[in-house]
Amino acid sequence: MSEWINVAPAADIAPGAWRTVDVDDVAVAVINLGGKFYAIEDMCTHDGGELTGGHIEGCEIVCPRHGARFDITTGDVTAPPAYEPIETFPVRVEGGMVQVKQRD
Repeated sequence: MSEWINVAPAADIAPGAWRTVDVDDVAVAVINLGGKFYAIEDMCTHDGGELTGGHIEGCEIVCPRHGARFDITTGDVTAPPAYEPIETFPVRVEGGMVQVKQRD
């Protein structure tokens, strides 16, 4: 059965900010978009580098190296040079704590 992993208190992740956490040996970025939290794999599928450090425009994160864009809400690629989506993870706020669910 999958477990929920504590990331940070929700109040500590301001809109437009993120925190990273290790989920089953995968770096996961938890991003606050306008008060709603999303969790994505923190790895560009184009070159394997971190996505965090890139800027957020609307609901997209822009890879800081080559400009690939990903939809934070779905993991879909929205602009090349990446063509493969990034993994998304279930996220919730429980008792004021942002949590990410481990893989099944």
